[in-house]
Amino acid sequence: METLFVRLRPFDPRRRQTLRRYTYRGIVFAEDRGWCRVEADVAAYLRGVRQAPDDPNAPAAFDVCTEDEARRLDAEDEAASRRRVASDDPVPFVRARDAGALASGDLPKGSPPKGPEPKAEGAESKRGKG
Repeated sequence: METLFVRLRPFDPRRRQTLRRYTYRGIVFAEDRGWCRVEADVAAYLRGVRQAPDDPNAPAAFDVCTEDEARRLDAEDEAASRRRVASDDPVPFVRARDAGALASGDLPKGSPPKGPEPKAEGAESKRGKG
């Protein structure tokens, strides 16, 4: 019996990945559970499931792959989650601004800048009320 690894893609609204749970033939797939080993016919069905059932252009809801591919995807996900600059990485030098730069403490003290005049009570605005 051939088996494949299946997981519901992680929730990411920017990429239109919005499914958090899916049930098929009594198997509940949840994004936080990770990989499940399923039979080939179940995997074949899940490969065609989309994030929005009525939209054929919606992204796929599941990652369906072999065990080796699943390990590679996990390694890529872990590497992507640790994309911060460490102290032993080559860190670029960032120069501070010159002394001639104006800071908020250098602004003249005095009255605040004038804004628009306050309207009298009962004055109609130019926008229609809707």
